[in-house]
Amino acid sequence: MSILKKVAIVGASGNLGPNVLQQVVKAGFEVTVLTRKSGSHAYPASVKEAEVDYDSMDSLVAALKGQDAVVSTIASAALSRQLLLVEAAAKAGVKRFLPSEFGSDTTNAKSAQLPSYGDKVTVQKALKEQAAQSGGMTYTLVMNGPFFDWGMRVGFVADIKGKSITLWDGGNRVFSTSTLATVGRAVAGVLNHPAETENRTVYVQDTAVSSAQLLETAKRATGSSGWKGKEVSLDDHVNAGWEELNKPQPNPANFVMNFITAAVWGEGYGAKFEKLDNDLLGIKQMSESDIAELIRDLSK
Repeated sequence: MSILKKVAIVGASGNLGPNVLQQVVKAGFEVTVLTRKSGSHAYPASVKEAEVDYDSMDSLVAALKGQDAVVSTIASAALSRQLLLVEAAAKAGVKRFLPSEFGSDTTNAKSAQLPSYGDKVTVQKALKEQAAQSGGMTYTLVMNGPFFDWGMRVGFVADIKGKSITLWDGGNRVFSTSTLATVGRAVAGVLNHPAETENRTVYVQDTAVSSAQLLETAKRATGSSGWKGKEVSLDDHVNAGWEELNKPQPNPANFVMNFITAAVWGEGYGAKFEKLDNDLLGIKQMSESDIAELIRDLSK
């Protein structure tokens, strides 16, 4: 596999995109950001912008000509748009494609069946078909668990400022999790190791922890007063998602996160990664004191 130098990033705004952009630029790659409207965001001076029509094959191919790799951090609501992007990248001669995974292990058989991950699984299939062709475009899937810092900021992993954590089925299942910055470093690491990461899934984590353990760390970090853990049945939560999905006009707001929650805290979904690529990608795991410091920072 030849060296990757020029990288196009799709979805450089949002929660994850800026962190990926920052780390890829820091690693020394020549970065182009694909955007609907040029100049709508402030990017580093070294970053180029390419205005594209995401519904036009010709527009995408033109923008991706000369790029070695594409990193997609497209938001969940637009994941299906990656199919045209994959086809365009292959036509443009792109060597490596990193789709918008960056979460739970959607290659796990049980996770792959969850409705929330249907578009991701479809994109994986399209990438594998491209890679199977002679001289075809290669891919890497990056799995990092839920975003650790973001998840504690918005109340998904924990509500730090509100001093509460949901303990799904008691809160003792261990899950892998990574900060947004670590995901960015993982992407840069993949791009720096194209041969070792070709046509496979890589796994990274800052830590593997249970919600019950996280609650105790949070108490030690900020003081135990006011902290509460709420035990909730995951089966009930998932069943509520299925009930919504089976309605004539289901509301995604009432089922998508239910299934994502199952992938993180359910049994058998591969939430705790058994084999890690941290060493290959240059990612050091967090210590308990590092986690406590992060919690203190988020509590301010």
